Amino acid sequence: MRRSGVGLWIVLGIIVILVFWGCSQQRGLATADTVVQQSWSNVETNYQRRTDLYNSVVKTIQGSANFEKGTLTEVINARARATSVHVDLNDSTTLRQYQQAQAQLQGSFSRLMAVAEAYPDLKTTQAFQNFQTQIEGTENRINTARRDYNDAVTNYNLKVRLFPNNIFAGILGYHQRPFYKADPGSEKAPDINFDIK
Repeated sequence: MRRSGVGLWIVLGIIVILVFWGCSQQRGLATADTVVQQSWSNVETNYQRRTDLYNSVVKTIQGSANFEKGTLTEVINARARATSVHVDLNDSTTLRQYQQAQAQLQGSFSRLMAVAEAYPDLKTTQAFQNFQTQIEGTENRINTARRDYNDAVTNYNLKVRLFPNNIFAGILGYHQRPFYKADPGSEKAPDINFDIK
């Protein structure tokens, strides 16, 4: 009788250890998941900052007489598309759509800024110069936020994939998250041509 009592305590001890270990693993996975979500929120916040700045530049440019309306309309439409994409961090397709919409907005805005260079009255205004400085800083913030997001995803994905966490991750429904990838074509060096004569 005494042996069965000792065996029961050993089994109960093992069960208690496994429960506490499982709770610890779940806590680590939940923490890593929350860090990924917070990092993505920082990415979205910085993109929102850029969109707000773009809106201010567009309003400033709209006030300029005889400005090319087609380029301005392109930026306004790209802005609408970029703000309408909802990202599900578990779905790489929505992340890719978001990236494409942001790249289109940035491209159309870059064309707008190039056209604005042809308007000396506009580009010499203090507001326009301030916007250019703020946009450069915002682009740096976006780059940092995307890198931080990818770092958080790396940490999270390692927790989800590596043994023994992968056992608990599968049971608890934690799955790998997609990385923020570079825009298509950005791996090619730009062709810079100085036509100096």
